[in-house]
Amino acid sequence: MAGRYENNPFEDEEVNPFANPGTVPPVQNSKLSPLPHEPADYDRGATVDIPLDSTKDLKKKEKELQAKEAELNKREQELKRKEDAIARSGIVIEEKNWPPFFPLIHHDIANEIPIHLQQLQYVAFTTLLGLCIALTWNIVAVTTAWIKGEGVTIWLLACIYFISGVPGGYVLWYRPLYRAMRTESALNYGWFFMFYALHICFCVFASVAPPIVFKGKSLTGILPALDVMTGNALVGVFYFIGFGIFAIESLLSIWVIQQVYSYFRGSGQAAEMKREATRGAVRAAMQ
Repeated sequence: MAGRYENNPFEDEEVNPFANPGTVPPVQNSKLSPLPHEPADYDRGATVDIPLDSTKDLKKKEKELQAKEAELNKREQELKRKEDAIARSGIVIEEKNWPPFFPLIHHDIANEIPIHLQQLQYVAFTTLLGLCIALTWNIVAVTTAWIKGEGVTIWLLACIYFISGVPGGYVLWYRPLYRAMRTESALNYGWFFMFYALHICFCVFASVAPPIVFKGKSLTGILPALDVMTGNALVGVFYFIGFGIFAIESLLSIWVIQQVYSYFRGSGQAAEMKREATRGAVRAAMQ
């Protein structure tokens, strides 16, 4: 039985590395074979050809970019020089920014008007918008009267009042007040007082609308409202609404001119305006 298990088939064969090389039995059961050598598919001495045309194009584009950059710098310096010259001359460039959806005028009370005058300036601007609303509603009311048989003449006159009144109000009295409060100019204050007084007279006259000067029912005052009410109630209601708008516009405008005049007197601008008027009269007399 002992001889039956003398030779272990699973026992590894001991190999002495220091033994005689001639006596070491070769290993016969190696399962891994070396990978075959793959020949290189490229030539190490080959050169990569870079087309000279692409290099020339890059240099050409680089020169073009440098030329454009130099031109932009030149234009920027020229623009800055003009802006500096304008700033030294005292000219203010007013960019149109109102209304936001279709800018027509320059208007920036929050940044250009002193904080203690901003509320008054806002109210004055409200009277400009009020005049626009009053004259717009005047066209609507007069249009209804025209449809009911009052004639086309009053409608044409109502359109003329709007076309001349709204731009005229901005140019003649609102813009002078805006510039006066921004720069404390006595001359602009005087211009404002003269034309704003005419504005108040027109609003008071329109709220009454007597049948003089202006044609009949072309203004929605109290007297035309009473007259058309007897013939057509709807037209009468439209005219009464117009009368209310003109009346509110008149009262608000009177308050504005009082407040502006109080500030004008208290700030010493009245005396400055008198001195300017005196100097102007003296220069005119000496010429």
